Amino acid sequence: MTGLMKINNEKIYNSLDKIIPNPICELNYKKDYELVIAVMLSAQTTDKRVNIVTNSLFNKYDTLEKLSKLSIKEIENEIRTIGLFKNKAKHLKNIVKSLLENGYVPNNREELEKLSGIGRKSASVILSELFNIPSMPVDTHVERVSKRLGLASKNDNVLVVEKKLCKKFEKEKWNRIHKQLVLFGRYHCTSKKPKCDVCPFEDICKYKNAIN
Repeated sequence: MTGLMKINNEKIYNSLDKIIPNPICELNYKKDYELVIAVMLSAQTTDKRVNIVTNSLFNKYDTLEKLSKLSIKEIENEIRTIGLFKNKAKHLKNIVKSLLENGYVPNNREELEKLSGIGRKSASVILSELFNIPSMPVDTHVERVSKRLGLASKNDNVLVVEKKLCKKFEKEKWNRIHKQLVLFGRYHCTSKKPKCDVCPFEDICKYKNAIN
């Protein structure tokens, strides 16, 4: 690791720790399976909207057994305010069935990605949040921030971004920094009208330099 990379890492760590000292997953859940369902539902939908839906859903049907008795149509009615609700209703039904058969939420990527509607990013979130396994989920916020800060290139796909971030940062810090990058992108380095005037990274930001 070069001296410059070390300096940049420290700057990123220190700055994010000041802005987001207590990074958390903003999806609400009380049970392991609830997080799995919430993560699946969160695709192309805000966590805030998912929390509204799951708060009602999990209070009405507070076990996997109760959820399993719902028809696809009933699930659709429960989650219809979120994007892609018809597909997600099918995924939810299948996830509940799989978890009941398994008896537990898997703690490895291969098994998680076998669950309906759970891809690489979603599996990474679950591994990080439930099992504290070092992971670097790349959602739209992490991708945007990474490219603006020069941690990844403009045309990199999410897998390339993930690999570059994993190489850039120490493994034991992946879980913390990925949450910080998510929250920094969600509330500070937003897609439209980012808060550039108070950003600690303006000297290295490709977005800020491009618009000046």
